[in-house]
Amino acid sequence: MALAQMGSLNALEQTGENSFWRKWLAASLPSADVIGGVFSIIDCNAFRRILKHLYSRLKRNKVLRPPFCDNLFALVIDGHESSASYLRCCDKCLQREVKTSKGSRIQDYHRHVTAILLCKDFPVLLDLELQMPGEDEVAAATRLLERIFLNYPRAFDVVVADGLYARAPFFKTVIAHGKDVIAVLKDDRRDLLQDAMGIFRQEQPVVFQQDGVTRQCWDIEGFTSWTSFGQDVRVVRSVETTTVCRQRTGEKEDCVAEWMWVTTLSKQRVPTKTFVRIGHGRWDIENKAFNELTTYWHADHVYKHNVVAIEAFWLITMLAYNLFHAFITLNLKPAIRQLYTKLHLARAVAAELYGMNKCRAP
Repeated sequence: MALAQMGSLNALEQTGENSFWRKWLAASLPSADVIGGVFSIIDCNAFRRILKHLYSRLKRNKVLRPPFCDNLFALVIDGHESSASYLRCCDKCLQREVKTSKGSRIQDYHRHVTAILLCKDFPVLLDLELQMPGEDEVAAATRLLERIFLNYPRAFDVVVADGLYARAPFFKTVIAHGKDVIAVLKDDRRDLLQDAMGIFRQEQPVVFQQDGVTRQCWDIEGFTSWTSFGQDVRVVRSVETTTVCRQRTGEKEDCVAEWMWVTTLSKQRVPTKTFVRIGHGRWDIENKAFNELTTYWHADHVYKHNVVAIEAFWLITMLAYNLFHAFITLNLKPAIRQLYTKLHLARAVAAELYGMNKCRAP
């Protein structure tokens, strides 16, 4: 179901007469209700072990290559809201008050934190952790990282996250395991931000072109303003100018964006140009993971409103995502990959499944 991107247990059930199932299951395909019930009590760690096994095979076969520089892998973590409803809820749902035209309403929703390993050819989804009631995203991410450190101790060198994770306890957790960390720097760290901006005004930026963008970068180490962290940090600022052509008027316009990061990485290990690429690599978890998973893989679909089932279906979708991209990269020749889109190849998988069905006379 996941590989064929069906997005429905009922759609899977309709393929029950397929000879494929009789060959591989040696039994009838379970109904949608039975599959949903089983996933409500399944051991999610079984999926995690398969994900780890797949990563180990890819690593051993030298498939995974660093995307930015030699021997430097980045692990991106970020939160994602998978579902929200005013009607359905469970004991593990998060709640928030939403103001509507008819007054305030309580909305139930689910969020989780996902870990994705950035690689040159395709990102590898490693694990996720559900956010529980009464805790914030960083607490769930810390719990996820502890498991990642245990299962993938040598898979990555640096953790990349957004401004929400620029907290001393989170940074200390990462460096305690021998890893570096990069986080977006926002107003939450006001002392460090003001200290950095004051020094940047006295320094000339390094200007360079990268991916069609003109970047003015300031990169300074040795900041001690983050007293709660207790260690020197490096702050990087990038003012980026992109020229766009407006579709309506045809006029060219310069769009300016500013980014700032705080990190434990040294300049000697990662120079400015490479650092900026790693900092922006965080968006891969949105563009190459969440966007594709929700749009094409139906990952946000609630197959069964049970916290164990939600986690299990997400993990098996992550496994299907990794297998699909590994197959395309390793088993298809470059000419085929250029000729057909990934969406076409995914539809071909579904067509094979449906095509094996034998039509029965009424």
